[in-house]
Amino acid sequence: MRRRILGALLAAFALLPIEARALELPFEKTELDNGLTVIVHPDRTLPLVAVNLLYEVGARDEEPGRTGFAHLFEHLMFMGTKRAPTKMFDAWMEEAGGSNNAWTSSDFTNYYEVGPPGLLPLFLWLEADRLETLGGEIDREKLDLQRDVVLNERRQRVENMPYGKVDLLLPELLYPKGHPYHHPVIGSPEDLNAATVADVRSFFSRHYVPSNAALVIAGDVDTEKAKELAERYFGFLPKEEKPERASKIEAPRLDGVIRRTIEDRVELPKIVMAWHSPAYLQPGDAELDLFGSILSSGKASRLYQALVYEKTIAQTVDAYQWSRGLSSIFVVEVLVRPGVTLDEAERAIDAVLADAITKPPSTEEVERARNDFELAFLEGLQSLTTRARLLATYQVETGDPGFLEKDLARYREATPEGVLEWAKKVVDPNRRVILRVIPQPSAANEGGGE
Repeated sequence: MRRRILGALLAAFALLPIEARALELPFEKTELDNGLTVIVHPDRTLPLVAVNLLYEVGARDEEPGRTGFAHLFEHLMFMGTKRAPTKMFDAWMEEAGGSNNAWTSSDFTNYYEVGPPGLLPLFLWLEADRLETLGGEIDREKLDLQRDVVLNERRQRVENMPYGKVDLLLPELLYPKGHPYHHPVIGSPEDLNAATVADVRSFFSRHYVPSNAALVIAGDVDTEKAKELAERYFGFLPKEEKPERASKIEAPRLDGVIRRTIEDRVELPKIVMAWHSPAYLQPGDAELDLFGSILSSGKASRLYQALVYEKTIAQTVDAYQWSRGLSSIFVVEVLVRPGVTLDEAERAIDAVLADAITKPPSTEEVERARNDFELAFLEGLQSLTTRARLLATYQVETGDPGFLEKDLARYREATPEGVLEWAKKVVDPNRRVILRVIPQPSAANEGGGE
């Protein structure tokens, strides 16, 4: 029933004139004396509260020879402190109906909790406690344990996942040594194995400081009470210098076509093409989001029609703008059907792309892509944790948690001519990475990659 109601709401939203589709996330923003940004987003519709703590540290902030530290700390932060021993971070909140999780990207590390409103003090106390004390309590036993967890995660979720090697190799092929995006978020086994307790403590003390984070409290809360709780649990932490990080780096320019073929335990071959593209929220980022949708979203999309439906060359197709803070990547992925050569598939992909950058997409194509984006965006806002994350992201990316309408305006103002202009700038057949993944002989003989 809920999905039917939501579907009706989304459909009604799509029919509104663009200027009438106003969305906003009410919030109040303040900053503690120690530099921590606090954002409160009240929503009394459900008895639920979410806390989101976004640190401005990701894989791009790691030093050469020290890759994987940001992700490693995502795990170390759950190793417990003297006040909240190992496993109690989860146990205390889960006993009362709460939950938590975390993720790491090239740009950020994010920790979040959600549960009944009565858990808000516990959520804030736990986050403040580990921010204050965890760095000094890391020892060799904790480091070794989480290092093994991360290395096993790399093996199971990346190296041994079908086509997982693509995620490891693409950054290296696209970005030169020394660039913040040259290495994958999960890091290298050599760097992780070489990490010492002193190394990780130093990383923590540099990046895990109040001035390097945005705290969002969202949900069934009183704004003034939430601000008081943030001050109570975080305000005593000392002010420390916010670490410098590269904010503007010109995207590398490929001098030609970089080709690589790798074997993997997969059943079907895959072609991955990648180009450098504008950074998140920068001019062209939204247009390339729409261009990716025009190419591959739904049965009416360009790549699907040509490669899956008409020529039956591909099993699946995908095209998307992988938006990131310093520079982004526009990617096309095609899973090739049995009996089709990769050269044949590549020529077919190139034919579609060549046509797509020759003349503007139709108004209908742009509208369909825009509506797909807006509906997905609206559906995401049903989640309190998504809203909390979005407010934190807008704060650290733009300094304005209320950037929502400006974000949506990028898509609403996009035109067929603008989409074509950016597609031409980015999707250059002579400046790209072409990565082919082919089945290992054993995998082909076994009929799969299990």
